[in-house]
Amino acid sequence: MNAGYNFASGPSGLPAAVVERARTELFARADDGSTAFEQPFTGEAFGATLAHARARLKDLLAVPDNYHILFLAGGATQQFSMVPLNLLGDASHVAYADSGHWSQRAIREAGRYAAVTIAARYEGERPLAAPPLSPWCLPDDCAYCHITPNETADGIAYPALPDCGAVPLVADVTSCLLTAPLEVARFGLLYAAAQKNLGIAGMTVVIVRDDLLRRPAPLVPSSCDYRAQAAQGSRANTPPTIAIALAGMMFDWIAQQDGLAGMQARLQRKAALLYDAIDASGGFFRAPVAPGHRSPVNVRFELARPELTTPFLDYAAQRGLHHLHGHSAFGGLRASLYNAMPEEGVHALVTCMADFMRRYG
Repeated sequence: MNAGYNFASGPSGLPAAVVERARTELFARADDGSTAFEQPFTGEAFGATLAHARARLKDLLAVPDNYHILFLAGGATQQFSMVPLNLLGDASHVAYADSGHWSQRAIREAGRYAAVTIAARYEGERPLAAPPLSPWCLPDDCAYCHITPNETADGIAYPALPDCGAVPLVADVTSCLLTAPLEVARFGLLYAAAQKNLGIAGMTVVIVRDDLLRRPAPLVPSSCDYRAQAAQGSRANTPPTIAIALAGMMFDWIAQQDGLAGMQARLQRKAALLYDAIDASGGFFRAPVAPGHRSPVNVRFELARPELTTPFLDYAAQRGLHHLHGHSAFGGLRASLYNAMPEEGVHALVTCMADFMRRYG
């Protein structure tokens, strides 16, 4: 049997090929006696690593020339503060769509720096679908509109992007970046922590349009200043060097898998396999999110008999299927199908579910 499959929401697994490459390259000694862990971040060797990662990501996403790609230390939660501090400028309002757990976290943090207008909100008492795509409430002096197109905890995905007119669209794409083609020009800014589909924890990618860098940002810390980081090529302070090196390897691997079209096709097959098994279980397993809004990346589901949740998690772990527990805010189960999750892992999960249902159904 495979050593195991990691269905965690993050940090996620890495492809076996990337792990093997990292094992070989990251610990190799260069002519100066250093490994990749020891290279000065201002030196030529790391500069080449950084340039490679940036060029490969630009190619994968077809990033237009009027955007900067920044590789910053920290996670996406840090960007909940950095986005308003960098983009508010002379405006007094920002707009956020409330689609669930992580968008609510971003809203609370933005409220420390600006007046927040809720542009749209999920319907009902709890989020089981993305917000309606129209009409959205955007104040005249709105600096930007923020969305979370894939809610990692809730298992919700937007079926399409909203039309915000001239207001820059900002998105936390942490759990869905590089799982499918994305029209970067639709956004003023994108950000994503690395530990889902880009590599290891400790780094966030920010893709920001040039004109947004010209907004005044007097209160932002210098290491988190998008303009300063863009001007110094993400080296205004010590960047997460190893996370960037791993990201470059991930980008190479994705390119070798037919790029984002290949990632999208594989994700669709994995998600369809799992959701079909849930829906065909006769109610033994249930996916609470409305069809058409179900995340293909983070599959949230539950057992009709909640008392079977712990026995199922134990049963799955015995079969090498790990980290299937749901987010603490919701309980239940969750399977994250990031790029590194092979299709055979989902087949193993579906087989486990069927066997468990025969035992306890």
